[in-house]
Amino acid sequence: MSSIVTGEAVVLELRPASFAARALSSIIDVIALVVVLIGLLVLFGQTLGESVDPALGQALILTIVVLVLVAAPVAVETLTRGKSLGRLAMGLRIVRDDGGAVRFRHCLIRGMTAVLEIYLTAGSLAFLVAMFNEKSKRIGDLMAGTYALRERVTAPPPQYVRMPPWLSSWAALADMGRFPDALSRRVSRFLSQAARLSPQARAARASELAVEVSALVSPQPPPGTLAEDFLSAVTAERRDRDYARMAKQRERTERVAQRLHRLPFER
Repeated sequence: MSSIVTGEAVVLELRPASFAARALSSIIDVIALVVVLIGLLVLFGQTLGESVDPALGQALILTIVVLVLVAAPVAVETLTRGKSLGRLAMGLRIVRDDGGAVRFRHCLIRGMTAVLEIYLTAGSLAFLVAMFNEKSKRIGDLMAGTYALRERVTAPPPQYVRMPPWLSSWAALADMGRFPDALSRRVSRFLSQAARLSPQARAARASELAVEVSALVSPQPPPGTLAEDFLSAVTAERRDRDYARMAKQRERTERVAQRLHRLPFER
């Protein structure tokens, strides 16, 4: 996984495509292009092969090869912002090293170098370069400043924070002030990742967050309450209160909408 820091100082976690995924997508693209090329050459031979001058025929054949193996992939990749048939099947996309969408010049460099490293060397050159590259880049990617990104990433299952039963009565009567967004995010992240922390780090981090949260909660939890249980109770209670408030607001909005859509003088 690679990290990119945006201009707003936000860290984006991106997953480069594996070597196997890139290889399989390239094989699909090559097979599709070769099939199209053979079909066009057969069609050309059956329709114009005997009626044109040999030199002109060779020029037309070379033009067809260039259009199919270079121009078509470059055009498709440019218009789809880094997609192709193989990448669509494998859930990949070509992006710049900074995570942005590729443009024509990037696609042109990749398409021109593909003639050498994929077609003329039967993919062996691209294979060797990608094998010893962290992001499985081929020569075209190194020259253009691009790499393949995985778009289909399995989302982690949502973490449902449960209310500790022994703190439910306290949480229902507690006064909880408005939490800063940064604090809410840190608490949520800790509760979702607590199981992966060591016991010492887990207890220390829970205590630090509990000190910050306790300043916004009154009265304090019962004596002997664990810091992590306290955070879980506060998070669950705030979630339930927000849900109840939003449900009431939705009901009021629906009632007002019904009144506004009635005909005049209708009861």
